[in-house]
Amino acid sequence: MAVAAAAAPGALGTLQASRARLVAACCARLGPRWRLPGSWTCRRLDSTIWARGWTPAAGGAAWQRGYSSEVKTEDELRVRYLEEENRGIVVLGINRAYAKNSLSKNLIKMLSKAVDALKSDKKVRTIIVRSEVPGIFCAGADLKERAKMSSSEVGPFVSKIRAMINEIANLPVPTIAAIDGLALGGGLELALACDIRVAASSAKMGLVETKLAIIPGGGGTQRLPRAIGMSLAKELIFSARVLDGQEAKSVGLISHVLEQNQEGDAAYRKALDLAREFLPQGPVAMRVAKLAINQGMEVDLVTGLAIEEACYAQTIPTKDRLEGLLAFKEKRTPRYKGE
Repeated sequence: MAVAAAAAPGALGTLQASRARLVAACCARLGPRWRLPGSWTCRRLDSTIWARGWTPAAGGAAWQRGYSSEVKTEDELRVRYLEEENRGIVVLGINRAYAKNSLSKNLIKMLSKAVDALKSDKKVRTIIVRSEVPGIFCAGADLKERAKMSSSEVGPFVSKIRAMINEIANLPVPTIAAIDGLALGGGLELALACDIRVAASSAKMGLVETKLAIIPGGGGTQRLPRAIGMSLAKELIFSARVLDGQEAKSVGLISHVLEQNQEGDAAYRKALDLAREFLPQGPVAMRVAKLAINQGMEVDLVTGLAIEEACYAQTIPTKDRLEGLLAFKEKRTPRYKGE
């Protein structure tokens, strides 16, 4: 008993040290100048972390009212900054109609480039991933292109898909997948990487890779169980079952299901409504809240609470927090600047 008692403090110290490392790793996600509260030690968050911006290329024709000029000129991916009351919302529109929006080498490259630019843009508040092709979200990997690859080329290409999807999952702002059509294999994995998923009732979605004698390679084996539970995720992957919007909602795969409209963009419109709800909130708080949730879900509760404490501490010295209190006192809408 004495030996066990003597060992306990050492074990506790090891556990605390492990938690400290996890919290420190969480801080590192926001940059080198984090300061942790209490006994956690790290440097203070510098406002310039939030101030680094990226200016999109000028030029291009406006798509419709509420949209700015296109950031990209390539047709396969349209990146648009919305304007007016939707300012701060960015839409990534996949547009490979001839290939059912399948993930080709070129599309993966374009998505990675767009995400790399967006992740450091302070003006971006919410990102919507959608399809510009009616009835299709993303049919997964481009199998015609895949068939031309040698065995030695397949692994590295799937790694690029996985890396791109991880980049979307790691975006610092809220992301919404608007599923207005078919989302299979890598298409559903792309949606799973988003914070929120909404779909039309007519949409079809599933991880169907086992039909091709492979497994999901873009994070599906990890993100689907986290979204709907391990047992049900196994059932869906083992059977390669495809769900419609109502079925996806019933198992918790999506947050909202809508009857499709004549324009074929019911899910996109719902995603836009949600994004508008996010816009008035404090930008720094939104980013830190997302980080706290994402990191906290991967650890035990005690460590998760320490991560929350560290994240909350970063909102205390911000100008936005003071502006929120002042606006409340003056009974007006706060004017947040992300500082």
